[in-house]
Amino acid sequence: MERLTKPEEETMQVIWRTNGGFIKDFLEHLPAPQPPYTTLASTVKKLEQKGFIQSEKLGYSYRYTPLIQEKDYSRSFMSNFIGDYFQNSYKELVSFFAQEQQIGAAELQEIIEMIEKRKSE
Repeated sequence: MERLTKPEEETMQVIWRTNGGFIKDFLEHLPAPQPPYTTLASTVKKLEQKGFIQSEKLGYSYRYTPLIQEKDYSRSFMSNFIGDYFQNSYKELVSFFAQEQQIGAAELQEIIEMIEKRKSE
């Protein structure tokens, strides 16, 4: 799955949150400062070209709906991220955050409990 640019990803977040809609709808949901309508329209067209969304002509406008689910993109993004920066090792990822003091022992214990719970299901 192709990696999205920051503006494309922000737009997809809105499209996922609203489950599709029109460009003017997406514009209303973007944080300030909002891009110009034409810039957002270009971003939406790129997302369609990349296969993330599809359009349906309704009168003189187009309604856009997601083709890729957010969880599928997140899974692909994280897999690529861990491969690119942590040699495909989740252990290296957790170690990095532990060394940077971004994660504590209590949180690590919660993660272990989540893994053990998933194994027993």
